[in-house]
Amino acid sequence: MARSALLNVMVQAALKAGRRLSRDFGELENLQISRKGPGDFVSNADMQAEKIIKEELQKARPNFGFLMEESGEQVGVDKSHRWIVDPLDGTTNFLHGIPFFAISIALEHEDRIIAGVIYNPATDDLFVAERGRGAFHNDRRMRVAARDDFHDCVIATGVPHLGRGKHKHYLPQLEGMMNEVSGLRRMGAASLDLAYVAAGRFDGYWEEWLSPWDIAAGVIMVREAGGFVTDIKGGDKVLETGSLIAANEAIRRHIQHTLKKSQAS
Repeated sequence: MARSALLNVMVQAALKAGRRLSRDFGELENLQISRKGPGDFVSNADMQAEKIIKEELQKARPNFGFLMEESGEQVGVDKSHRWIVDPLDGTTNFLHGIPFFAISIALEHEDRIIAGVIYNPATDDLFVAERGRGAFHNDRRMRVAARDDFHDCVIATGVPHLGRGKHKHYLPQLEGMMNEVSGLRRMGAASLDLAYVAAGRFDGYWEEWLSPWDIAAGVIMVREAGGFVTDIKGGDKVLETGSLIAANEAIRRHIQHTLKKSQAS
């Protein structure tokens, strides 16, 4: 596939940071780990990967701003462009030796995501998308699953854990979905969940209480793969609300209806 200069910069930053994460993943016992909240770990690996990504992106576009998980927001001279970066999505998986984690990099232009890269260095899975140019997995074009029978679907989700609360809100959603679909999956990395929807591996995905860096790259990936992404209420303020449903349009409607019904009961 032909990539723009900007997407090539994003891919190279992800690959370079991925090499560092791969090394750390093989030496988990040596990682310096601290807690920044119950159940929310941050490691030296996060910080080093973020540093690498920032340096690579700044070399190419020094005037662009940043929104990064570990170091927060940095307003650029060019206020119309912003990188949105999660250097290690799935930190808990990473720290437990589970090879389901990713680097997520998105480029926002005037409040619209125009490019995204998601890379899992443990499996060498590279997912990329650009607005109007499609979505690709290791250079092969992706399409969301075409399945329209909700009962046959495998749906991904995120589960509130220690320190996140909201358990009473989520449990009715889970019960409602359990009664409707063929399977549910909780994988632990929102960016990869969205990439898997784009690739047709999952039929859909929903989660709430997410941050922009968790989902920005995945949102454009699903849309460029022919899917639909809305917030839980069906609106388009996904990054602002932190709630999300992603699927083809028929399954997205089924998920939204099931969630609404579960909260009403």
